[in-house]
Amino acid sequence: MGVEKPKNRAKSSFCLAKQYANQMITHARSQAPLECCGILAGASGKVVKVYTTTNIEQSPVRYNIDPSEILRIHKDIKEKRWEFLGIYHSHTHTEAYPSPADIQLAFWPDSLYFIISLQNPDQPVIRAFLIEDKKVKEISLKIA
Repeated sequence: MGVEKPKNRAKSSFCLAKQYANQMITHARSQAPLECCGILAGASGKVVKVYTTTNIEQSPVRYNIDPSEILRIHKDIKEKRWEFLGIYHSHTHTEAYPSPADIQLAFWPDSLYFIISLQNPDQPVIRAFLIEDKKVKEISLKIA
């Protein structure tokens, strides 16, 4: 059984509720100095759940979600008739922009990739990107 590819409806902008942004930031801070990672699920293009996952790389510069967690989350999303909206991870010491490794490992071209930068821990930054064919396109992200 394969994992269904995300269906991203918002190609130029995305609105993320503040409560979910805060959950992502809290997760990033709790894992620092290692990168955190997780999955965003929703309905009608709006996030309804943040799935925090384990970074099996246990690295300050790379992330990798355990495939068994991806399958469990995919099953839950499917059962609830939600959508797979995006993948997030943190950069603990650099800006919120995809690294060469992030670009190389972007296997879900229809997914939004959210990056939380803790470069300035007191002022975390979240940005969103589409990554397809090794090309990065920033998506306007509104946190409300």
